[in-house]
Amino acid sequence: MYELILANFSMHVALDAAETEPIKTKLQHKTIKKSTILLDICRHICFVNKGCLRIFNTDKDGEEHNILFCPENWWAVDIASFSGQTPAFYTIAALEDTEVFYLSYNVLEQLYIEIPKLERFFRIMIQNGFNLYQNRITSNLSKSAEERYMLFQKQYPKLEQRIAQKQIASYLGITPVFLSMIRKRNS
Repeated sequence: MYELILANFSMHVALDAAETEPIKTKLQHKTIKKSTILLDICRHICFVNKGCLRIFNTDKDGEEHNILFCPENWWAVDIASFSGQTPAFYTIAALEDTEVFYLSYNVLEQLYIEIPKLERFFRIMIQNGFNLYQNRITSNLSKSAEERYMLFQKQYPKLEQRIAQKQIASYLGITPVFLSMIRKRNS
C-alpha cells in the first residue's frame, strides 16, 4: 500500500524503518471520486497513489485554466494556501477516481521535528516545483502551441489517453479545436 509514496521519498532522502513507521501511521488515505473538488483552504498536501488530480484557477469570466496535472507519483498542493492556511487561489479536482495519501499542515510540521529528513525532502520537492513553474511560464511566453504540446507529451507520458482533450487544451492555453489540428499535423 505504501510502496509508491515511500519510493517517492527515497528519490531525495533515505528513510530507515524507524523513520518510515511514524510517517505511515500519520499518513491518511482516501479515494476521491472523479470531478470532486478538494479545497477552499488547502489543509492537506496530497500524494497521488493512483489516478490524476488537476490544479487550476478560474478567472472572472468562469473560464478554468489548468496549471498542473498530478498523476501517479506526483504531489498536489496550493502551496501558498497550505503554508499560510489561507483561502486558496487554485482549485484541486480529480480528473478520474483518484487514490491519495495526505498529510495536514499541523501533522507535517510535527513530522518535520520528528524526522528532519522530511523537511529536506519537501524543500527539494518545492524547489523542483518552483523550477517546473518557471519553465512552464517561460514555455508559455516563448514557445509555439505545437512546442508546448510536445513538452506536455514528454512531461506527462500516457496521460493524454486518460484525460479529456479540453483539459489538455486548457493546460496549453489553446482551444480544443486548435489542439485537434496540432494532433492531426503530428500524427
